[in-house]
Amino acid sequence: MPAVPPPEVVRAAEKARADLQKQVRELAPPPFALLELAMGSMVTQALYAAAELRVAEALQAGPRPIEDLAAEVGADAGALGRVLRLLASQGVFTRRDDGLWALTPMADALRADHPVTMRDLCVLMGHPTHWDDWNGFLDSVRTGEPSLPKRRGMGAFEYLMRNPEYGAVFIGGMGNMSSTETAPVVAAYDFSQFGTVLDFCGANGGLLAGILNSAPDTKGILSDPRIAANGAARFLAAQGVADRVTLADGDLFDPVPSGADAYVLKHIVHDWPQEQALQILRNVRAAIKPGGKLLLVEMVVPEGDEPHSGKLVDLWLLLLVGGKERTRSQYAELVAQAGFKLERVVETAAAVSVVEAVAI
Repeated sequence: MPAVPPPEVVRAAEKARADLQKQVRELAPPPFALLELAMGSMVTQALYAAAELRVAEALQAGPRPIEDLAAEVGADAGALGRVLRLLASQGVFTRRDDGLWALTPMADALRADHPVTMRDLCVLMGHPTHWDDWNGFLDSVRTGEPSLPKRRGMGAFEYLMRNPEYGAVFIGGMGNMSSTETAPVVAAYDFSQFGTVLDFCGANGGLLAGILNSAPDTKGILSDPRIAANGAARFLAAQGVADRVTLADGDLFDPVPSGADAYVLKHIVHDWPQEQALQILRNVRAAIKPGGKLLLVEMVVPEGDEPHSGKLVDLWLLLLVGGKERTRSQYAELVAQAGFKLERVVETAAAVSVVEAVAI
């Protein structure tokens, strides 16, 4: 499991970056600062090209001239050099004094075999289908409703199932994001206090495995509608926790298995509009005993204007599914309507927090 920096270190780095961005905006004439923001999509496309061409893998053995690099990845040397020049200005790749191109720590994370790879996420962010989805964003802003179902003739989840090639790209990108969150979550929150933890719609059990490895006396229940086909049994066995996990086949709006002391829902509630989110939480409340814990692993949006990844993902949820990222006060209101009381929000070294609520 990759090392997790302490939350205070991450927050200090984020504050320093935000302060620097603020200084740049204040020093630059406002039109030019706005221009930099507006052209950010071009950085996304440059990252997409580098990820698809596997430039980072080609540089893994050491620095190389652009001609050799372009020949290996199948690109025009002049064009690839221009892409890398842009990315180097953002700290991704570097050109040495001898003219050879080399990896930087951020470029290294573009390798598919990096311990915390971001390659699949960069591929998703630049993928033509993802960009086409955003063509409907203005409609979502005007109506407050997701535009993807109108444009595709089906909901986002159905679209991913019917288009398996893009579905694999989407799941790969989300997997990159999710894998960065497990270690920070188990480092920030003490799961050893529970006898049994249920991971609700937890895919193949990535988070649950992390929880159980951090709490050797705790047992787990993994509930997911794809439990028979998603490789959960093999994955949990490979993680050495299969003997402590009960597998349960269950969909989002089905009755929730009972018997756990804590119910973990990671990136579940944010996918749904208010009424469906409440239905899911009320189903959990029906299964959980009084005093049991509800643990929502979500991006809790700050009340102020500081930068936060949740503010970006929030707009993506509006576009695709009509869900939303919430503030602490919004989570307090939501869980209260479902029969829980918000106790605390535990920040982690990642962008997610653990929203802890108790059944009342």
